[in-house]
Amino acid sequence: MYQLLVVDDEFEIRNGISHYFPWSELGFVVAGEAENGKDALDFIRDHPVDAVLCDIKMPLMSGLEFAKALHERKHAAKVVFLTGYKDFELVKEALVYGARNYIVKPTKYQELANVFHKIKEELDEEGRAGRNGERTGDYLISQIKDFVAEHYKTVQLKDVAEVVHMNPYYLSTLFKKKTGQPFSDYVLSVKMETAAKHLRNPANKTYEVSEWVGYSNPKNFSNAFKAYFGKSPRQFRGGE
Repeated sequence: MYQLLVVDDEFEIRNGISHYFPWSELGFVVAGEAENGKDALDFIRDHPVDAVLCDIKMPLMSGLEFAKALHERKHAAKVVFLTGYKDFELVKEALVYGARNYIVKPTKYQELANVFHKIKEELDEEGRAGRNGERTGDYLISQIKDFVAEHYKTVQLKDVAEVVHMNPYYLSTLFKKKTGQPFSDYVLSVKMETAAKHLRNPANKTYEVSEWVGYSNPKNFSNAFKAYFGKSPRQFRGGE
């Protein structure tokens, strides 16, 4: 089932679409609801979403502002707009931000079904293309590891996400799927293995190594090192 987010500031409409439309027959499940674009962005930050059915006119953040934010983040979710306004200037702007379709309220069952049948076909096709691209995923992981190798001292997930133009949540999920470990654990392993290499040189002081791998507090470094290797930096190098 594909994950759908329903966004509308009118509770009756949002509730009706979410709970009384047979989404499962079309291959979708309603993963969540939001009453404005800001709440929708917050939801998407923490949950995987394949498609969004979104009102255009909403408080705090309109549907167009929401779509623009998704577009700028290069998020792959398919956006379908709902509106009670037959404003074709909005339609044109919506298309600029990657909207897949535009439905005027009150929504007709068959129109909604037709639109999301096409959305499902697009998602199915992209899924097949994605499976034929595992090499693409491997190249992406290679890029990420290369970036971490250069910036392990201060790197964060959001930094890498910006470099490879991906949503941080999806990047984190992909990285764990491909490597078998969370991104943060991988960065820690790079730091600790690099620290161990430096500690093998007796000329390097522990506090120096601590700084080199991104720890301003040597005690925090020693605790992390011991948790990773099972021995303190002093024990690792046989005493200083």
